[in-house]
Amino acid sequence: MRKSVENSVEKSISRSIKNNYILPVIVLVLILLIWEMGIRISGTPIYILPAPSDIAAALTDDFGRLISESAVTMSETLLGMAIAVILAIAGALIMDRFGLMKNAIYPLLVISQAIPVIVLAPIFIIYLGFGMAPKVLTVVLMCFFPIIVTYTDGLSRVDQRLVNLVKSYGANIFQVYYLIKMPAAFDSLFSGAKIAATYSVTGAVVGEWLSSDSGLGYYMLITKNGYMLDKMFASILMVVILSLLMNGLVRLIKYLLMPGTRSSR
Repeated sequence: MRKSVENSVEKSISRSIKNNYILPVIVLVLILLIWEMGIRISGTPIYILPAPSDIAAALTDDFGRLISESAVTMSETLLGMAIAVILAIAGALIMDRFGLMKNAIYPLLVISQAIPVIVLAPIFIIYLGFGMAPKVLTVVLMCFFPIIVTYTDGLSRVDQRLVNLVKSYGANIFQVYYLIKMPAAFDSLFSGAKIAATYSVTGAVVGEWLSSDSGLGYYMLITKNGYMLDKMFASILMVVILSLLMNGLVRLIKYLLMPGTRSSR
C-alpha cells in the first residue's frame, strides 16, 4: 500500500515538472512566430531587426566561427568560476569561524555590489594588460558574491547539536568543519554556484567587449560595427546556451557529490 502511494506521488511530481516546462515552451514558440510574421509582413530590413529564421541561418552559416569564439569565452569562464568558488569557500569558512571577521568583511561585500563591474573592467586592463587576466578577474568578481553569501549563510544555519556531538567525541575544529559544517552547507554552496554560473559567461563577455581579439564579446563587437545583426543575435544565442551549460555543469557536480539530493527536483 505504502509503495503504491509513493509511486503515485512520484508520477504526480513527474507530470507536474513536465507541465511546468510545456507552458514556457509554448509561450516561446508563440513569441518566435509573432516575431517572424511581424518582420515578414512589415518588411523590416535585416540590419534593423532580423527575423528568427535569419538568426538561425546566421547561426548555421557561421557555426564554426561561433564555436571557436565560444571556446575562448568558456576557457575564461571556467577559470574565473573555479577561482571564485575557491575564494568564496575560503572566505565563508573564515567569516564563520571568526565572528569579528564576518562583522568587518560582510558589510563591505554588500557595498561592493553597488559598483558595476563594467566600470572596473577598464581599470583591470590598465593594471593587467590586454590578455586573459582582466577577463578572468571580471568573471571572478561577478561570481564571488552570490557564492560566498549563500555558503556563509549555510554554515551559520548548521545544527549546533551535531557540532556539539562530534565535539563530545573529541573532534577538533578542523574535524568539525570537515565532518559536519562543510558538508551540511553544501546545498547552500551549490545554490549560490548556480546563480553565479548564470552570470559567469556574461562576465567573460563584458571583459571581451573592452579588450580582446577573440571570444564571443569580440565577435559581438565586430558584427555590431558591421550592422550584421543576424550574426550578433546568433552570438547572443550562444551566450544564452553557454550560460545554461554552466548552470547544468553546476547541477551535474551537485548530482555527483550529493547523492542524497538526486531524488529531489
